[in-house]
Amino acid sequence: MAEYKILIADDNAANCELLEAYLTDIDCDVQMAVDGQDTLDKVASFRPDLILLDVMMPKLNGFEVCKKIKEDPVTRRIMVLMVTALNELGDIERAVAAGTDDFLSKPVQKVELVKRVQNMLRFKDVEDENERLRRYIEEMEESYGRGNTA
Repeated sequence: MAEYKILIADDNAANCELLEAYLTDIDCDVQMAVDGQDTLDKVASFRPDLILLDVMMPKLNGFEVCKKIKEDPVTRRIMVLMVTALNELGDIERAVAAGTDDFLSKPVQKVELVKRVQNMLRFKDVEDENERLRRYIEEMEESYGRGNTA
């Protein structure tokens, strides 16, 4: 089983295939989504660690999808890398406001994509470990608190 799950969300099949080909050196399972609603459906069923999210998609655009993912407590820790042809300052500000973790402009260069994905997955591992430690400490505090109430 692959270590990570990556969802590629782009309505252009050629873009999806290119991004998937670029990820071959990363130990991951990859699924594709073809529009904004499909992306949200796949997030629910596939539970990706990282989403490569195009902005200009039918049904819901990438900004809307990212905002929904980041507002949901169940999915907010999924890393989102917006991959877009939009590169105006206003677009970047909208991406940040929607909650994206990073963004990459098209055309995508393989080395840059792979390095960003690796860094984001490494960061996710650290966040996951911090969350496990936080829960463990809370459990210990609760357990200690119950043991000393007698």
